[in-house]
Amino acid sequence: MNAKLLGIIAGCLSITSLYGQQDWQLQSVPIQSRWAKEVSADNALPEYPRPQMQRKEWQNLNGLWEYAITGKAAPQPATFNGRILVPYPLESALSGVKKSLQPTQALWYRKAVNITRKQGQVTMLNFGAVDNETTVFVNGKEVGHHQGGYTAFSFDISASLRDGDNEIIVKVLDPTEQGTYPHGKQVLNPQNIYYTPSSGIWQTVWLEQLPSTHIESIRLTPDIDQQRLNIAAVVTGDVSGYSIQAEAFKGSEKVALAKLPLKGGALKLPSPRLWSPEDPFLYQLKLTLLKDNKIIDEVQSYAGMRKVAIAKDGKGFDRIFLNNKYIYNLGTLDQGFWPDGLMTAPTDEALAFDIKAIKAMGFNTIRKHIKIEPQRWYYHADKEGILVWQDFVNPNQGLPEGAKEAFEKQATETMEQLYDHPSIICWVLFNEQWGSFDQARLTEWVKKADPGRLVNGHSGDYIYIDGKVRKQAKENWPHSDMVDVHSYPDPMNAPAMAGKARILGEYGGIGTFIPGHQWSPSSGWGYIQVTPASLKNKYTIMMQNLRMLEKEGLAGSIYTQPFDVEGEENGLITYDREVIKVPFEQMRKINGTLSGLKTFPDEVTAADADLSDPLEKYSTMLEAYVGGQREPQFLRELSAAAAQAGDKAGLARISKDYIASLKPPYNEEQLSFILQNTNAVSDPGFGVLQSQLQDSSAYLKPREVTVKMMNTIFNDLMAPSLAEGAGEVNWDSLEQRVKPYGKPADEIFLRAKTIYFYNKQDWQQYAPVATVYLEKYGQNIPKNERETFQTAVANATKNSN
Repeated sequence: MNAKLLGIIAGCLSITSLYGQQDWQLQSVPIQSRWAKEVSADNALPEYPRPQMQRKEWQNLNGLWEYAITGKAAPQPATFNGRILVPYPLESALSGVKKSLQPTQALWYRKAVNITRKQGQVTMLNFGAVDNETTVFVNGKEVGHHQGGYTAFSFDISASLRDGDNEIIVKVLDPTEQGTYPHGKQVLNPQNIYYTPSSGIWQTVWLEQLPSTHIESIRLTPDIDQQRLNIAAVVTGDVSGYSIQAEAFKGSEKVALAKLPLKGGALKLPSPRLWSPEDPFLYQLKLTLLKDNKIIDEVQSYAGMRKVAIAKDGKGFDRIFLNNKYIYNLGTLDQGFWPDGLMTAPTDEALAFDIKAIKAMGFNTIRKHIKIEPQRWYYHADKEGILVWQDFVNPNQGLPEGAKEAFEKQATETMEQLYDHPSIICWVLFNEQWGSFDQARLTEWVKKADPGRLVNGHSGDYIYIDGKVRKQAKENWPHSDMVDVHSYPDPMNAPAMAGKARILGEYGGIGTFIPGHQWSPSSGWGYIQVTPASLKNKYTIMMQNLRMLEKEGLAGSIYTQPFDVEGEENGLITYDREVIKVPFEQMRKINGTLSGLKTFPDEVTAADADLSDPLEKYSTMLEAYVGGQREPQFLRELSAAAAQAGDKAGLARISKDYIASLKPPYNEEQLSFILQNTNAVSDPGFGVLQSQLQDSSAYLKPREVTVKMMNTIFNDLMAPSLAEGAGEVNWDSLEQRVKPYGKPADEIFLRAKTIYFYNKQDWQQYAPVATVYLEKYGQNIPKNERETFQTAVANATKNSN
């Protein structure tokens, strides 16, 4: 550590709600998608959530639930805080709550329903996904527990039900990155490539009353070479004497019928119509559970007939083959976040829009990055015809005790849950060494679990930045079907390895900022930055390089990324999905040289970006500022324009004026701006931050504010005295200088002094100050750093004795 780094701190069922749908409204958010206004307490994601196992009788429990936040170990609360709109995450604007859940807290949900039980049937309570650890109670009895934030689960609640009124309670714990289970891109303090958490219920909740013996799951495996669809079923209850009748349809025409054993059998499909991006044909299926020729249970499903493999092309290169034909996988890295719903799309139409927009831009592949989507997302991918590389959600990168087991459990659930979707052609095991372990064993395990798909054992095993190796791993893709490197910003090829396709798993990341459509205008970033007018040409040059690399053996590439996400503004479309930075028609023409796509969704719309020179626009606005214009909204827009223009001096001046023009109570967007644009203790925002620490109802997290103040105090008041060549440090004078700024000043002072003497190895002066720092603030620093300081104190004390 050195002084320069000190500032960086870190249906049909008889079920009705017992209360009305009221007390909900969309919370403030910097930008929102066009679909947010369509959401209400009465229509929260009303579609059946599991299209490949659909039943006629079901009851959607989305809508208003009561919620409460308590201590992690606290008992069920006697009273609840208010209403939350399920299934939107607690932290989202669409939930109507927009609060953070801390690792020390528990989130509780309560809903009352009226149920009339049916004899001989069971009642299943189903959850699409809850982040992260879930315990469910019905009428005071615990009915089940589930860990893992990205996969579906169900509980048979029949034994706990009574006719009439019933109470469902859901308790959720979500420690985010401080927990054992995979958390993906969610972190408690979002920045850079990490985003706002999505705690609690974030996918549909529903009830079904089913026969006591019923179809629990199905497994569909296409075999185009043998012209058959292999079908197996998992049936719960006593299964002796049961069979599955399978029927396949082309539209209304029945084309196949077979009675199959539960363990599996083949439905013959002569001359099958194959699924592909150009012709995403889906056979409609009806699967009926029979006993003594009587119908016991029935589900609707569908299947796509396709095959994927690695094979050599005419030039001897290992390529990805779809249906025995080479197809270059031209893809983009899709994160699946929304400004208003976070991990939950506002509506099903919005969910489908992302896939349609990506295909409308001329891509034939999506790498679904570090997130498992609701099953309807994959239904839309199947229906629209897009190839999907599905990432597993990486383990906690620190691999705490239990993290490996948690990762493997969720990976197993992921493969089982998504097995039947024809769009998914590849599993991506690890990404950029994020918590990677046992790569050879796990790659082989995934291949054995699902031999009909490709396995990318490690996307970004090597990472290149500006052509230089930033990271390289030791295992180098054992058993993998692909050799995958990441290169930012410009594309490059992966090394050649026999039997493996060469893949560029990530590249691009061109930052292009669109004022008025930014999550956080002052902190937007990309790997490189260009104006909207320059983006088309920069992207075209990258594509020309890809075409040359393809001739040299490159088999697929994934561009970062289709949509901006929070501060990461390197998308081809803005985070609110309102502006496309290169028009669809132009993108299709550029991408078509590799993807080969000829048919595209035609109903996808977004406004084209303004291609005028942002510097000219900013200069015109700045002239009005020089002339005295100080209206707050103008200042806010001007600050965004200054950031886009790269005018740091102007941004600092304008930001101060904008903050000074604001009056309490401040909204969240204003406070976020203040947090990002306060850089000195004399800035008007510094006093606002101080007041936030005293306000228990403040939008900003206390630790977030404290760290900002610590950084500001250090950089403004302390750094000059600690810089190289500044001479002897007068610690008493420095302490008096920062003392007026309270606890943040005390913490940064003790931290700076501790690190200073540690770096100088002046153990006599280090030990007493480090002891005080660790006693007062040790809980705020990373474990490895804390242990380093503690060891140094122990050694210094030992040597002095």
